[in-house]
Amino acid sequence: MSRRTGARRRLGSIRLSLVLLALVPSVTLAGMWGVTTIQMFSEGLRLRDQTELSRSTGAMGTDATLALQRERSLSAAWLASPKGPRAALDAQRAETDKAVAKLVGQADAIEKAPSRISDRLYSVLGSVGSLEYYRDQVDDPTDITAQQALDQYSSIIDDQIHAFQELSQVDDGDLTSQAGPLVGLEHAAELVSREDAQLTLAWPTGHLDDKTWTQFTELVNTRRWLVKDQVVPQLTGSAKAQTERILASRDWQTLQSVEDQVLAARNAGAAPDRIALPDAQKRWSGAMDTLSEQYAGLIQQQTTGLLQRSADKADALLLKAALLSAGGLLALLVCVGMSWRITRSLSRRLRGLRRAAVSLAQERLPDVVARLERGETVDPESATTELDYGHDELGQVARAFNTAQRTAVHTAVELADTRRGFQKIILGIARQSQNLVNLQLSKLDTLEREHTDPDILKGLYELDSTASQLRRYEENLVIVSGERPGRSWSEPVALMDILRSAVGEVAEYQRVEVLTEEEVYVAPPAVADVIHLLAELIDNATAYSPAPSPVTVRAGMVAKGLAVEVEDRGLGMSEEDYASFNEQLAVPPQFDVVALADDLRLGMFVIGRLAHRHGIAVTLRSSPYGGTTAIVLVPHEIVVREAPGVAVKGGDAPEDETAAVDGRDAADAERSEAPRPAEASRGTEPAAGPTQEPRPLVAARTASAAPSAAASAPREVVPRRDGLAPLPRRVPQTSLVEELREESAPAGDDGSLDDFTAEAAASSLAGFQRGTLRARDDDAEPPHDEEAAAVPRQAAAGPVPPTPPADR
Repeated sequence: MSRRTGARRRLGSIRLSLVLLALVPSVTLAGMWGVTTIQMFSEGLRLRDQTELSRSTGAMGTDATLALQRERSLSAAWLASPKGPRAALDAQRAETDKAVAKLVGQADAIEKAPSRISDRLYSVLGSVGSLEYYRDQVDDPTDITAQQALDQYSSIIDDQIHAFQELSQVDDGDLTSQAGPLVGLEHAAELVSREDAQLTLAWPTGHLDDKTWTQFTELVNTRRWLVKDQVVPQLTGSAKAQTERILASRDWQTLQSVEDQVLAARNAGAAPDRIALPDAQKRWSGAMDTLSEQYAGLIQQQTTGLLQRSADKADALLLKAALLSAGGLLALLVCVGMSWRITRSLSRRLRGLRRAAVSLAQERLPDVVARLERGETVDPESATTELDYGHDELGQVARAFNTAQRTAVHTAVELADTRRGFQKIILGIARQSQNLVNLQLSKLDTLEREHTDPDILKGLYELDSTASQLRRYEENLVIVSGERPGRSWSEPVALMDILRSAVGEVAEYQRVEVLTEEEVYVAPPAVADVIHLLAELIDNATAYSPAPSPVTVRAGMVAKGLAVEVEDRGLGMSEEDYASFNEQLAVPPQFDVVALADDLRLGMFVIGRLAHRHGIAVTLRSSPYGGTTAIVLVPHEIVVREAPGVAVKGGDAPEDETAAVDGRDAADAERSEAPRPAEASRGTEPAAGPTQEPRPLVAARTASAAPSAAASAPREVVPRRDGLAPLPRRVPQTSLVEELREESAPAGDDGSLDDFTAEAAASSLAGFQRGTLRARDDDAEPPHDEEAAAVPRQAAAGPVPPTPPADR
């Protein structure tokens, strides 16, 4: 098995394959749509959350930063002149507390922020927590120096600037690039503010130490580099214009002039630890106040604008995400809908094609075959239904299927016609053979009446038995052809006559023992078929069992009808063979069973046909003697319990022209009960013996209904010792019309050989038979003269030439 075939088998069906074909792309598209939608909405929501956090923390902490810078400057002035006014410092501390409180109040929002932002903001919150301690040191410096207190302010402001930098790093590259110069601008403003704090702290003394001067120099150089190389080149728009106005202002020039003077003070030859400051406090303070307000306003304005642009960007992202999500969802639904529609259409068409194929295989074609078997005429065109599935591949398959079903129906019709023709040929041959056999039996009957020689009669009886078997074989052909045998009856026939007639059609009838006490009858329509069925079973039993062993036929009424058992003592069969044969017998056999079998089983075919015709159940099983027991269960519908109303001693008349020949069944049955004599003395009557009360004689139903004077003459009925009625005797010339009958011999005939007639021969043979039966029943030795005249039973019967055995 190839991999592709295995994969198709694992998928189970084409419908499942189509469903998967539509489901996999649909699920994939749905997944991609979901991921894209989530990503776009997440980006917009994250940008909006950062914008809201930046606003809620005071324009990214700018308010707190500016407030701390002013408080640091005022704290430096207080530390330089402790005796000066504190109102401005106290007011600024209150403003700083408000800005810090606004920052601290966003702890929950900070917790939800990304870790890089929350870490920076938590650092700011931690540093502002120690702000009160450093304020106390400013008010009463006991633990740290003034410079250390100012450095603490600078440390808090640095944390806020770094937090501002982290907040400005958003997912949108344009906003991030716009926020970069603002961060640099705020950092430059912080450097200027530190310069102001150091100079404010040093103005009262008029000089700087070397360390402080060095720090101041670093602040100046760093700020100048930052403004010149980092801030101004990156600013755009109004921010750049405002920055350039500030840098070109007189106050900024004053500020730079004072810075240059402080930087040049060290080169004036002063001592390294006492660098004199220029007398520029008022100019510095005035310029610083103006510039502080300008750059604070610039930073706040640009920060607010940046936050607004960030909010607008977040809203635009969310709107874009919503539109794209809706469009993607619509496209997904259209794609899924089209996929499922196409899949459903293909699946529906495939199901229709499948239903048509199944209907043809399981309904229409079997119905056509059944109608053909019933002999009906079937039109192949009307029995087929054309399938129309378009012009695509499925349509091509449908057209091929139409061709296939037309071919199948045409083939079935042709096969049925061929079978009917063959059956007609077989039937014609069988009918012609039947006519010849019937003619042969008629001639044998005539010869048996004309001859009295025991040797000749022996040969005639053997020919008669062989012809009866041949008649049964010809009837087998008629049954195989689906017709009924020609024999029929108008009155019910006794069970004993049925059994005897069946035994009479078997070659080795001497081995058959019939045991029954039932006085029932078989309905006329089933008489011929029941005789034939039993004859086939009995023939099988004699053919497949050794010659000395008996074949027992028992009959009796049971709950479901009349049961007849045919038991032999042969080798039997295996359980598999019994099961196979019983299965064949349980269903009506078809003609092709014979053709398809490995070996010819014509007998089983005939038995099955006959049993199914009348509802008879035939079962084979093993016998306790090692052979086979065939059980025939005749239903109540064809069993007649009461004797027929009109009884003719010679039997009831058959319905058709074959009755004269079929009347031989009684004679054949007589042979099964007693052997024919090999020689009989003319006029010899058997010695009288003890008699019993006779049982009612069960007359054979196959004798002619036209009694002659000789036939209607009363004859002595000698019952057997076992209580069974003897077989009826053939009455010569009963089958002939009045004009063809010969005159009976006068009652006072002298018994000479020249005047010996058929009636006298029949009477002599009947008398010999009665004497033999009486002698056998009494277990007595026959008289010497009778013993000399009689021939042993074995010689009378003689070996019968074997006939082709029936099959099991």
